[in-house]
Amino acid sequence: MADKKSSVTGFQLWQWRNVAIEAAIATGILPTEVDWLLQEVAGLDRLALRLELFKNQEQIPLKLSLEDLDKLWQQRLNEHLPVQYVAGETVWRKYKIAVSKAVLIPRPETEYLIDLAVSASQSVVTPPLEQGHWADLGTGSGAIAIGLADVFTTAIVHAVDYSHEALVVAMRNAQNLGFGERIQFYQGSWWEPLASLKGQFSGMVSNPPYIPTNIIPTLQLEVVNHEPHLALDGGSDGLDCIRHLVEISPIYLQPGGIWLIEMMLGQAEAVREMLQNQGSYCNIQIHKDLAGIERFALAYKKG
Repeated sequence: MADKKSSVTGFQLWQWRNVAIEAAIATGILPTEVDWLLQEVAGLDRLALRLELFKNQEQIPLKLSLEDLDKLWQQRLNEHLPVQYVAGETVWRKYKIAVSKAVLIPRPETEYLIDLAVSASQSVVTPPLEQGHWADLGTGSGAIAIGLADVFTTAIVHAVDYSHEALVVAMRNAQNLGFGERIQFYQGSWWEPLASLKGQFSGMVSNPPYIPTNIIPTLQLEVVNHEPHLALDGGSDGLDCIRHLVEISPIYLQPGGIWLIEMMLGQAEAVREMLQNQGSYCNIQIHKDLAGIERFALAYKKG
């Protein structure tokens, strides 16, 4: 999202909205995306948009010029640019998270990872897992790290990503949302930058790449053409990164520490088997998302 401020009359914005909605319908895009975008760009609420209460306003401030907004909207229509990239941000839990094409757009289902981390930490009295060190591996936009810092108020969160461009976005999000001092960022591969803290982590949370390479071209054009493949491609069976995290994480987790990841439909049994065969985990659990898909794997390091 461009930083420069601009403004238009309510009538100009009303005209643009009508044209944008017609174009959305004509190209098979949900017309509700137009109003979501205007909530972000123009600060209008849903009621004002639905009842067109803004139409007679003399001036409405925009986060970017109407011309630039229209250019981005044309990209949405013609190139399937995700609307979150058009707006430059998305809502995740109670926060507005900045996003760019350097990071995967945080999905609503991923929010449940934070709730699972909280409930898992509460089931262990000793050591107190809501304290100490927590890792978000493959942090992307920083959403999971921010979610962890929000719920574990006395913990230090360590966020790692291989992409420098992603870390720039994540660090900006942490700073803007007041977590700049609570989250430490590292560029590198998975646990590698955290070698000095082996055996000290209360928990690890990750939304790793888990899509099989040959499936990626079949995904929505919004994903294939615009989201970073580094954050999607999990190798031939989609499990390369998860396999690595299963194998390496016990070195970094303290006894009783939490291992928690997101995965895709159909991977649950393979991940459960990996965790069992590795030998360092206990109380292995599979949890479903709100759609009933087995989406999350949770385990504890043996004491």
